[in-house]
Amino acid sequence: MTAFVLLLFCLVLGFSVAHLGRPPEGLAKNLNWWAIFIATPATVLEIVPRLHLTPSLWFLAASMWLIFITTWLCFHWLAPVFNWSRETLGALILMAGLGNTSFVGFPLIAALRGHDALAYAAIADQVGAFLAINIGGTLVAAVYTGIQPSAKQIGLKVLRFPPFLALLVALALSLTSGLPTIVNDLLHALSATLAPLALFSVGLQLQFNSIKNQTLSLLVGLGWKLGLAPLLIFGCGTLLNIEPPTLTVSVLEAAMAPMISAAILAEQHNLNPPLANMMVGLGILLSFITVPLWNLLL
Repeated sequence: MTAFVLLLFCLVLGFSVAHLGRPPEGLAKNLNWWAIFIATPATVLEIVPRLHLTPSLWFLAASMWLIFITTWLCFHWLAPVFNWSRETLGALILMAGLGNTSFVGFPLIAALRGHDALAYAAIADQVGAFLAINIGGTLVAAVYTGIQPSAKQIGLKVLRFPPFLALLVALALSLTSGLPTIVNDLLHALSATLAPLALFSVGLQLQFNSIKNQTLSLLVGLGWKLGLAPLLIFGCGTLLNIEPPTLTVSVLEAAMAPMISAAILAEQHNLNPPLANMMVGLGILLSFITVPLWNLLL
């Protein structure tokens, strides 16, 4: 409970500082740099080598891709029903199909399931959600805005991402005796900075914009992301006899609020930015209620 309260406090503190204080320019960007280049790789290198490799681990990554692909298909089918424009449809696919599996997901899963569960979360995040936004998200932007990315650009972006490289190293280390104790202690100290700084940064970036005449789109998108998506993963995992903690972490990661990076991608390509930002802001706050509820059900 203390860990969960700390996360909520950091989120509210970040939001309060952004609106009531005078934070230095670029503070959120700098905190994100630390989280991406230092804290997340340290967490991956500390936890993943201790992971007991089992055949069912594929489900962690596959579940994130399943949500993204299913979201694209379902929302494409629903678009004429709700009279969504191409820009709105593109935004909804990105926001409802991609979850905040790292900046919000890692802290929440650590608080609800313990530090060791982060090893499973790292696979879901890096092989699942990270690749989904860089490959699938880029394709969505191309389809709904007409911009054509090259395969080389996508590949280089993936291979240059520090947490993904750390995951590859960590998986290799899992086949050895691991790292020396002093190195693990150092990694643990660095990884401890991830949760509070990530949630503080998220709070700094929360936006609540007016989205007149788009309330229904907002409700449909968040209803899918926070409710139906994790239910889909729970159902598929149960049918496939996926056992905890793989199933548990897969469902919890599926239940995470929309990804901030997806909102940035939507804004860069003019895919209904107000709707995307509102889904992130409201979704993150609601996820502090819905994700613990999913945890109780599991």
